[in-house]
Amino acid sequence: MTDTSINNQARAGAGDAGFGDYFALLKPRVMSLVVFTALVGLLAAPVNVHPVIGFASILFIALGGGASGALNMWWDADIDRIMKRTQSRPIPAGKITEGEALAFGAFLAALSVVMLGLAANLVAAAILAFTIFFYVVVYTMWLKRWTPQNIVIGGAAGAFPPMIGWAVATGGISVESVLMFTLIFMWTPPHFWALALFMKSDYHEARVPMLTVTHGRRATRAHILIYTLLLAPIALGTGFTAIGGPVYLVVALVLNALFLKGAFDIWRRDEAQAEADGYRAEKKLFALSLVYLFGHFGAILAESTLAQFGAQFGLGGW
Repeated sequence: MTDTSINNQARAGAGDAGFGDYFALLKPRVMSLVVFTALVGLLAAPVNVHPVIGFASILFIALGGGASGALNMWWDADIDRIMKRTQSRPIPAGKITEGEALAFGAFLAALSVVMLGLAANLVAAAILAFTIFFYVVVYTMWLKRWTPQNIVIGGAAGAFPPMIGWAVATGGISVESVLMFTLIFMWTPPHFWALALFMKSDYHEARVPMLTVTHGRRATRAHILIYTLLLAPIALGTGFTAIGGPVYLVVALVLNALFLKGAFDIWRRDEAQAEADGYRAEKKLFALSLVYLFGHFGAILAESTLAQFGAQFGLGGW
């Protein structure tokens, strides 16, 4: 099937879109990470936020994240038609046209930034606006198809939500919010490179310069181990700041030990071993990476909850 016939099918199918198709444009799985980390940033901040303002702020942050996803799908429609894992998305499936996705994403982006500014403050709105710009323009339009460092630099876009949540509460940026940003920023490369190890053919066929394509899987395995080694002290060091504590430290110790072991296991393997067991270790590390991030931010949230409980009942130590 040629690209022309695929495009014609997409145009013919457009107009059949339902709510689920437009929702899929927002990348709901990515949005769930945005919402969770932004909520943790908001609740971990040392300033209480009115529940209505907090709910509205998280909603607009989610819309901003969804807008980024829609604009990403608009720009990447050509390679989404090639990659197996993205061919069912609304645009390559012919449910929504590229123009509709662009208009939808642009509208949500503008709406989310303006409304967050009105609901919370201009600092939070400015960080959200920069996040959308960074993901759509810097990462999607530039880095993704230009350099194998696309995930390393572009990972900053996914690291901003906790800073936005923190800014909603405090109106500014602090060491703690930067640490939450850094935790996600350093986690992103090993997370995506683990995926790329068992999805290499997709990136190769779409001519996306993922590290597995440009430098090979051996180099990718080494990079995963290096970034995991750099990530561990950042994750553990966060436990000794205002957003950390004993619960966080226990969780961080366990998860970083498991993550380091997984990265080391991948580094030791060669391609023959990986192919023989269907990339079991690589898939296991990818799944663990999701637990890793949610575990760390869940622990930060737990520490914040315990601190508020201790303050309310006059308990020391939290």
